[in-house]
Amino acid sequence: MNPSVIHLWHRLRHSFDSAQLLFMGFVGVLVAGGAAAALAKQPALLLPGLLAVGLLVAVVEWRWLYYLLFFLLPFTEEIGLFGGLSMDVPSEPLMLALTACVGGALLLGTGRLPRREWLHPLVVVLGLMLLWTAVDATFSVDLLKSVKYLLAKFWYITPFLLGTLLIVRRPEHAWRFAALYAAGACLSVFYVAVRHATKGFSFEHINWALHPFFRNHVIYATMLALLIPFGWLAAQATQKAGVRLAWRVGLAILLFGLLTSYTRASILSLPLAGLFYVVMRLRLTRVVLLATAASTIYTVSYFASNDNFMEYAPNYERTVFNGQNFEKHLEATYKLQDVSGMERVYRWIAAARMIAEKPLVGSGPATFYPEYKRYTLKSFRTYVSDNPEKSTTHNYFLLQLAEQGIPGFLLFVILITTALLQSERLYHRSRRYPEVRRVVLAAALSLVIIVFHLTLNELVEVDKIGPVFFVCLALLVRAKTWLVEAEQQAA
Repeated sequence: MNPSVIHLWHRLRHSFDSAQLLFMGFVGVLVAGGAAAALAKQPALLLPGLLAVGLLVAVVEWRWLYYLLFFLLPFTEEIGLFGGLSMDVPSEPLMLALTACVGGALLLGTGRLPRREWLHPLVVVLGLMLLWTAVDATFSVDLLKSVKYLLAKFWYITPFLLGTLLIVRRPEHAWRFAALYAAGACLSVFYVAVRHATKGFSFEHINWALHPFFRNHVIYATMLALLIPFGWLAAQATQKAGVRLAWRVGLAILLFGLLTSYTRASILSLPLAGLFYVVMRLRLTRVVLLATAASTIYTVSYFASNDNFMEYAPNYERTVFNGQNFEKHLEATYKLQDVSGMERVYRWIAAARMIAEKPLVGSGPATFYPEYKRYTLKSFRTYVSDNPEKSTTHNYFLLQLAEQGIPGFLLFVILITTALLQSERLYHRSRRYPEVRRVVLAAALSLVIIVFHLTLNELVEVDKIGPVFFVCLALLVRAKTWLVEAEQQAA
């Protein structure tokens, strides 16, 4: 090597300490990756730099990654990789890094969880769900897809359930992730509103305005709706007038974005969450769950007997999407002439026929598409049934039945039922601890909003929704610990 180069290297080494050189190295990788991505017009080349920065932060303090991820979630974008693969950037690289960090903290003992939390019913049921998924994958029609699904479950549950339990040590910590996610969501509303305004905030152009950060208006609206309970309760929790004002302004922005998204289910989810609040206060959660189960069984039995469902087959020519008029869109919904609603029925019938063929194990995790196409009925076909976006059942409960059979479905139902019953129990148990009660209420109402959306969509594996689903479960687990400790101190 040239002596002058060696001399320059020695001078640099003595001018900076090791930490500074490490930082400069990571920045160099990031800059080089950005330049290469810009010149080659290939966003995938940014990944090494993003991973390097993630590693640097993880070495210093991995909790920063957790909060950074929530701030960036509204701006994640799906990019193409080699071999036809894709990745949500930067969320998935950060999830993988967090999974490694949380796993390392637990294995090395730098992070500890109480035994009562490891044995909490919600954690146990999630563990059983993972176990069944692993078993069910061996019966899958596509083993590779099912194994990928199982791995993805690990990098959702590890950082957002276990990671949240490691980070949220006191009730006031629960509002930090919500503040960063809400801040990012508000910025995304500004971005969407500016683009949407150029089209007069028309219903027809909402999906265009969301590009490239949201695949559709349902994901965007669900993200905004699930944050509203956290914003409402966080504004009540703070004693600082400036912070309270910031939360109220943020709530107004979230509501504006929700209303201009023209998403029927998300708008309806807010009064339903309010109704569940009343149900909890009156201790009627068990009654409502039993009534829901009974009505579901009755409805399914009615449509299945004597092929009654065939009476509701759509008229192909009259089943349309009223993209230019939201009022006509709502009218078509209750007249069963809306294409999105009838396409759901088309998929649900296919799922039911899949379940009848393989009731115990299903087709295997993450295999509904394209397996369902062999089970469809042409009588219910709509003009969007080609399904180029490769979406699935538009009902997560039905998806569990079709892909993971009766055991997978029952475990998921038990998880949701346990979470809602725990929410009611904790709400009343925490009446003397308002700081805990607010956290319980925010987690419960946000969870209800997500569960309602799951009856019409599959969102647990969506990076903007799934993390909050597991965070809400973690907050319910941790709230019980806070109450046990507070009651022990009081005694």
